Amino acid sequence: MSSQPRKLSILDLAHIGPGETAAQSFAASVDLAQRAEGWGYHRIWYAEHHNMKTIASAAPAVLIAHVAAHTSTIRLGAGGVMLPNHSPLAIAEQFGTLAELHPGRIDLGVGRAPGGDQQTFAALRRTIADADRFPRDVLELQGYLGEHSRVEGVRATPGAGTDVPLYILGSSLFGAQLAAALGLPYAFASHFAPQALTEAVALYRREFQPSTVLDEPYVIAGLCAIADDDPAVAHAQLQAAKRQRVTALFGRGRTFTDEEADAILSVPQGRQIDAMMTYAGVGTPTEVRDYLDWFAGHADADELIVAAIAPDRAIWRNTLAHLAPTPVALTSPRPPAT
Repeated sequence: MSSQPRKLSILDLAHIGPGETAAQSFAASVDLAQRAEGWGYHRIWYAEHHNMKTIASAAPAVLIAHVAAHTSTIRLGAGGVMLPNHSPLAIAEQFGTLAELHPGRIDLGVGRAPGGDQQTFAALRRTIADADRFPRDVLELQGYLGEHSRVEGVRATPGAGTDVPLYILGSSLFGAQLAAALGLPYAFASHFAPQALTEAVALYRREFQPSTVLDEPYVIAGLCAIADDDPAVAHAQLQAAKRQRVTALFGRGRTFTDEEADAILSVPQGRQIDAMMTYAGVGTPTEVRDYLDWFAGHADADELIVAAIAPDRAIWRNTLAHLAPTPVALTSPRPPAT
């Protein structure tokens, strides 16, 4: 384990709740980021997802720009951009623009997954084979953001010289090996794909090669959380979150009733949702903080990034208040969900 102090960050899934619009989701993300600055969180990341009617972060750079314009100090970034969907030059220009507008606050996590299904990949004018270029695309992107482009005669403007910090995202050994070889920080998506967490982190730390941007390995690990003073409420929210995932994964355009979702959760196909939530701290604030302490050691992580998954908007926000590095007094009653 690195001797660096553990940092605590937020993964905002830009959830569109029942009855909400994307605009209301964005307003909630701005409100959370403004609060998180005072709560002591290190950074907030937004992930690229496509063709998912309950997630509003299809265009992370645009969402980051909006949130950054309404905050002043907290780091903001993509966790991540799915690089096979884009040209490295376009991403360098987008995040170079963000870095010029908000210097010292912008991160760029990149992954090689499509961020959607095969139909969505086709709609993006991409193929699965595009993911094979990921290592080369990362190097090309790194060149555009530095002073030495790897493509003769092509310079990212804005982008060149901004040195926007790059993070390799992954949920398998591939990303761990790439991050280690390039000497870049590594973020593991254990909040939804936990199976290879300990093996991947161990491989990354063992094979890490120091680089001009990083002397020692640096690991970020994701986990889910729901915290409420009433543990029964927290566990009821966990069940509601699982039901929502059933609809998202298996609904094919329809919404399941609670009874239908629970029936699916009880069969092997549905139990993969339980596996996705292997690393979830659920219960009272004290119980969840204790879980975070355990998970940091288990994951051998320098930083934790928390995805609050309560469908109730107020419990979602209050979970992150309860876990904040700087103590937060929740003096008002929990407001109704929007």
